[in-house]
Amino acid sequence: MKIERILVYQVDLPLHEGTYSWSGGKSVDVFDSNIVAIETDTGHVGYGECCPLGPFYLPAYAAGVRSGIKELGPHLIGMDPTRLLPLNRFMDRALKGHAYVKSPIDIACWDILGQVSGQPICELLGGRYGEDFVLYRAISQQEPEAMADNVAGYRSEGYRRFQLKVGGDPNVDIERIRQVADRLEDGDKLVADANTGWLMHEAARVVRAVQDIDVYIEQPCETYDECLSIRRRTSHPFVLDENINGMDVLMRGYADQAMDVVNIKISKFGGLTKAKLARDLCCELGIAMTIEDSWGGDITTAAIAHLAHSTPPELLFTSTDFNSYVTVSTAEGAPQRNNGRMSASLSPGMGIIPRMDVLGKPEVEIS
Repeated sequence: MKIERILVYQVDLPLHEGTYSWSGGKSVDVFDSNIVAIETDTGHVGYGECCPLGPFYLPAYAAGVRSGIKELGPHLIGMDPTRLLPLNRFMDRALKGHAYVKSPIDIACWDILGQVSGQPICELLGGRYGEDFVLYRAISQQEPEAMADNVAGYRSEGYRRFQLKVGGDPNVDIERIRQVADRLEDGDKLVADANTGWLMHEAARVVRAVQDIDVYIEQPCETYDECLSIRRRTSHPFVLDENINGMDVLMRGYADQAMDVVNIKISKFGGLTKAKLARDLCCELGIAMTIEDSWGGDITTAAIAHLAHSTPPELLFTSTDFNSYVTVSTAEGAPQRNNGRMSASLSPGMGIIPRMDVLGKPEVEIS
């Protein structure tokens, strides 16, 4: 089997709630997503997606996916998409860095491997655990009372884990955490996610001010060392996200006891192949995980579901359902939220069929 053609489709993903806001005044109204199709000489076609959270969140941007694939794609024509490790090693030689560019290619190749073998991707990633897995709901940054009011609505949809977007004025963030915590019920879990937004002195103030509240503190500061400093000042369970982008930092974090939970975002690692490696390492080390990506629609959600559903439940802290946040559906068969939980497809490969009328004409074509 050989790769014959690579296509990249650009799709806009507006939000049901209009705007998604987080630390530092960052916000997005419409997400710019890329859907990649890998076509083979046997007629098999695999799909992947990469949707950066705007150009100001991580070292990734949507147009960079398209330009990166223009550079990388021609080198991949003629390669076997089912030989995933050789393919990933070749991509790393052909294009240094830019993991997010490689991610949708790798995901699409997993889709092909699943189709050829007649198995869902989650079985190839290690095997499905149980019937479904747990989701969280992100609460976009607003005034404290409005964020607290959102909890009841999200709980009615089945969510019991809430990721509160903080990382702004410490005084307001303290009030955000307190007001939302007052709305929690038995069994709920609260994460205060600063998305790197606090300086160290601000983060130190916040964790001290909420020390009586049962809350996880997520990525308070920009750098690993800054976060480690705050970790050592608090007894709250601690989550690292933005700094987790490779095996080296995972190993360092474990050695430093820098976190209790890590967020594994598929595109930050370069696709499912390396995200699986990170997941399996965390399983061996006993580190709990949130399995997700930066953002996306139906195809990203399907990829997340396969990796999450093949993760031991006791180590899966939570996962996400990005396709429920957006107003555009790009594929049939994508997993859907059900009472705050979700399951991966039972069909071979990714288990999705793209809506070509939504995808339109490709922005990039390589053959």
